[in-house]
Amino acid sequence: MKYSRVFINSLAYELAPLVVSSLDLESRLGPLYQKFRIPMGQLAALTGITERRWWPKGFRLSDGAISAARKAIDETGIAVSDLGAVVYTGVCRDQHEPATACRIAAELGVSKDTAIYDISNACLGVLSGILDIANRIELGQIKAGMVVSCESARDIVEATIDNMLADPTMQNFAQSLATLTGGSGAIAVILTDGSLPLKTARQHQLLGASHLSAPEHHQLCQWGLQEAGHLLYREFMRTDAVTLLKEGVDLAKHTWEHFLSQRDWLVEQVDKVICHQVGASNRRQVLNALNIPHEKEYPTYQTLGNMGTVSLPVTAAMAHDEGFLKVGDQVSFLGIGSGLNCMMLGIKW
Repeated sequence: MKYSRVFINSLAYELAPLVVSSLDLESRLGPLYQKFRIPMGQLAALTGITERRWWPKGFRLSDGAISAARKAIDETGIAVSDLGAVVYTGVCRDQHEPATACRIAAELGVSKDTAIYDISNACLGVLSGILDIANRIELGQIKAGMVVSCESARDIVEATIDNMLADPTMQNFAQSLATLTGGSGAIAVILTDGSLPLKTARQHQLLGASHLSAPEHHQLCQWGLQEAGHLLYREFMRTDAVTLLKEGVDLAKHTWEHFLSQRDWLVEQVDKVICHQVGASNRRQVLNALNIPHEKEYPTYQTLGNMGTVSLPVTAAMAHDEGFLKVGDQVSFLGIGSGLNCMMLGIKW
């Protein structure tokens, strides 16, 4: 996938307001920790995550996305009528149908000829949405589009803690640990063909993307519903973290080789990378496997945890705001998601 006239003009985000520390979660797992003599602080030690953020109880996902979307519109000054597509890409949604994007589009007041739909691709949802909009722009179908997402980890983490206490085994602890890293936030990304009169100076050119998959590993991380009684269901999430990391790194290596070859880049020519934020071990193994110096990557997992689809673009926005990403940098977004899918984007910042 190569692009010649696609630009990212806004990365606007909302962070959930409630800060939840790893020690807060561990305090709720007291009986389990006592049974297996697990020392307090183990969660942060294993993941590198000291805290994450949650939305208040009853928070509506589309409200977070709408807030981020309005920030993106204010930043760019884009006319809402110029948005040819609004795509919602979160793992978490308001309901099964209609598309969560519909309420967001209604609140923004988009025109009747705007395409409105949801995309789902685990933690790669926003990247998938970016490429979907980019394809429409490159083909000349639209001049601009918006990708929005909002993730909430509160319900699944609380359900997981209840399950860990009800089934206090080391196997359950191991399969549930990754869920406890979940954080919450929202993002809105505006892409254009560069022809619209915008007030923002931000104009990051999307150069290309590579995507490889390994669907035989689809069972390694699953989030869904399981039967809890007659007509009763509850959320569950299970992760084989060790195998997921091993197979994910292997897929990332092949995707990285494909990406560099497609862009005709050497590793040394990639100035900065923004990775999907999972934790300390994932960061170390992925960067080492791809021969990327750690100082070229901007981490946020320590205080934001894993925000699913929102993690990578929020990290990019924060890296830009902090001056880590500079005008002219050759930047790669590196995404690995359950499925397994791996996606890498090349951007001229």
